[in-house]
Amino acid sequence: MIRGAAIFRKLYQSSALSSKVTARYYTAQAAFYSDDESADIDWDNLGFHLMQTDFMYVTKSSEDGTFRQGQLNRYGNIQLSPSAGVLNYGQGLFEGIKAYRREDGRIFLFRPHQNAIRMQFGAERMCMASPTTDQFVDAVKQTALANKRWIPPPGKGSLYIRPLLIGSGPILGLAPAPEYTFLVYACPVGNYFKQGTAPLNLYVEEDVHRASRGGAGGVKSITNYAPVLKAMKNAKEKGYSDVLYLDAVNKKYIEEVSSCNIFLVKGNVVSTPIAKGTILEGVTRKSIMEIALDLGYKVEERSIEADELITADEVFCTGTAVGVAPVGSITYKGQRIEYKISSDLTCKQFYSRLVGIQRGVIADERDWIVEIE
Repeated sequence: MIRGAAIFRKLYQSSALSSKVTARYYTAQAAFYSDDESADIDWDNLGFHLMQTDFMYVTKSSEDGTFRQGQLNRYGNIQLSPSAGVLNYGQGLFEGIKAYRREDGRIFLFRPHQNAIRMQFGAERMCMASPTTDQFVDAVKQTALANKRWIPPPGKGSLYIRPLLIGSGPILGLAPAPEYTFLVYACPVGNYFKQGTAPLNLYVEEDVHRASRGGAGGVKSITNYAPVLKAMKNAKEKGYSDVLYLDAVNKKYIEEVSSCNIFLVKGNVVSTPIAKGTILEGVTRKSIMEIALDLGYKVEERSIEADELITADEVFCTGTAVGVAPVGSITYKGQRIEYKISSDLTCKQFYSRLVGIQRGVIADERDWIVEIE
């Protein structure tokens, strides 16, 4: 058996951790973990809920806004001043990335550089310092490798990795925080929705809006999520999977679901709401658009009226957490619109190709896959 020390030797080689940090973890943590030992989990009933893993990555910004050399800590609570910028003014961003285990045991990430770029874009909008793309990707790799035993077997799920950037420095007047903390933790996950892979049943919300023009709806800010919880709660109490939101100005164009982007299929045309600052430009959304083009479909980013839901051949949602999820029905203005669900759905073709690339059975011609070595 290869003891946990092997994990930290790899971390040292891949990330140039300081000898002091490496030595501390090499000595203190080596007895706890092994490369070939899997966590004691019922992988067949994983679900999507928080599960404490072993390590998280933490670093803080310097006075000039650059981030120091990060390190791995045992997963646990963090300390914050009650006047921290994130607590008082909501300066916080997060991302979601998945690590997959292939049949040969190798571990891969899916397009982590896109998440790094999106965090930087969000940080600029929220007046925050942010890690470089290399720092971001390296931190994600370290976190995945340190929690390797929590990565599900092939086909059983993935390791969901959550990079988090927060204003941790104390501030009283309304202004950017003087210090930022970048941390990364991870959790093994299965299907996002409780109904598993069953088709989603969405409810179109007409009174509560997720974002408005000129706001921060296009960035993955923590402030975008709490305001939709009430609408989600009300919808789920009525038996719906999630909520589909309309634009805040005209109240007739669809935008996105609480946790994912949305697509309509009509014939050979795949349409999705245009990203103009009020919806999140999902990494899976972008990937599916490229896959659709590869498969010969016409792809449109445009304003889509809610009335078009009635005539669509197919509707589906995309996101890192949800993957590609077919929609079985949408309720709009009291009318329930039903969609045919079959094995030859367009979205299932897209998902099959996406998973094939992730698993290595379809050639990765765009360098989407990053191996953790």
